[in-house]
Amino acid sequence: MQTALEHLSKDDLLKAISSRDEKIEYLESQLAMYRRMQFGQKRERFEGDPNQGVLPFDAEPAEKEQQQEEIKEKIEYTRTRPSHKGRAKLPEHLPVQEIEIRPEGDLSDMVCIGKEITEELECEPAKFYIKRYIRYKYAAKSGEGVKIGELPERVIDKGIPGAGLLAMILTDKYMDHLPLYRQKQRFARDNIRIPSSTIEGWTKEALIKLQPLYEQLVFDTKSKGYLQVDETPIKVLDKDKKGAAHQGYYWVYHCPLDKTVLFDYSPTRGGSAPLPMLGSFRGYLQTDGYAVYQQHGKKKEITHLACWAHARREFERALDNDRARAGKAMLMIQKLYAVERQAREESLDPGATKALRLEKSLPVINELGEWIFKEIKSTLPKSQIGKAMAYAYARWDGLSAYLYDGNLHIDNNLVENAIRPVAIGRKNYLFAGSHEAAQRSAMIYSFFAICKKHDVNPFQWLKYTLENIMTINHKKLKDLYPQNYKNNLQESNL
Repeated sequence: MQTALEHLSKDDLLKAISSRDEKIEYLESQLAMYRRMQFGQKRERFEGDPNQGVLPFDAEPAEKEQQQEEIKEKIEYTRTRPSHKGRAKLPEHLPVQEIEIRPEGDLSDMVCIGKEITEELECEPAKFYIKRYIRYKYAAKSGEGVKIGELPERVIDKGIPGAGLLAMILTDKYMDHLPLYRQKQRFARDNIRIPSSTIEGWTKEALIKLQPLYEQLVFDTKSKGYLQVDETPIKVLDKDKKGAAHQGYYWVYHCPLDKTVLFDYSPTRGGSAPLPMLGSFRGYLQTDGYAVYQQHGKKKEITHLACWAHARREFERALDNDRARAGKAMLMIQKLYAVERQAREESLDPGATKALRLEKSLPVINELGEWIFKEIKSTLPKSQIGKAMAYAYARWDGLSAYLYDGNLHIDNNLVENAIRPVAIGRKNYLFAGSHEAAQRSAMIYSFFAICKKHDVNPFQWLKYTLENIMTINHKKLKDLYPQNYKNNLQESNL
């Protein structure tokens, strides 16, 4: 019986063998990459081992007694062991509660010759209390008219939560990733029974109050000349999709110069999603290799910057496929990051940073580019090393564009760092209740990300903002930005 290969010509046979070898090498490289991505121990180790006992275990009385003695010794040791010489210094801004301790017994015939001071850091759990406004009414003796003290503006009209409570709920959820149902359980421990629907309503109303400030942030972000952009998925309950959550996306815009962050929700990852922000954008745009960004990067008014961190990851994935060439590329990229580290350590201004890059980074980029151009010709396109080279080769202008200005960054890592809280949060509360709720969450994510970048206490900022956003002059609305709040707070303390 003849096989199909026997009917092929010599040239066709060689092509078929080459194609087969290429596919084998590609599959081997994929397998090697997946092996490198696996961490942790196999579950088989913990299943079906006849040497393991069966729960529950019950220790012998002698073992229990020995364990109790060991615990007693540990407690006594930790109580009496000397303190660490290098312990952290206690913050000076905290209030101090002094507790005086005198020796027991009769001290009438003794003289105090000094004192020893020991300090420890303590805390009290969140304290709930009722703020009661008592407004007195006055009537004119003539009987004409009545006056009453004016009630301060409240976050939720006719609602019971104060600004501090609302700020705590939002900070716990969006900054510390504590779902509302867990906060409800914490309230219950203090014998405060609040229905889940009520807490959800408070959260919604508080976020709505931030809408004017968020719209101002959107306007200001559009005018920035340098933005880093990335997107991340978020599950959203959709009334039109029964039994399944909708896959929405947060599009995140980071301005490195001002250290501001804007989260914008979109139900899609398609090309229409960033149009509201990037439709009229002019300047430097730094992104990963997603095709939607490539479309915007082709506009003449935009200089598109690529990300060296993404390029490096591609070569890192190729280490098992071609260690020699992948390692060489990574060493050369490491030299580029060494230049960035030098600029930071020497606190160089943008002009000096650009000069340093042109002196030290440009020769490395040229050498790496020439090497990739030479090697890619003899590299299988579907192999991981081939993909890494193709990724860098196709974006070479974008990878080199950060040399234009010392204010520009070598990678997109800062916007990726701003996204991380969303990734942690969605593990805890899994999804947003609606598309509208997802957009409201985008507002608070934006401001909390700015708080983090400017080292602002998010609870204090939010409490202050909720207390003032309804009465502030619209011309001074930007005073409520976290970075401006911090500056104003520092000026008031001078």
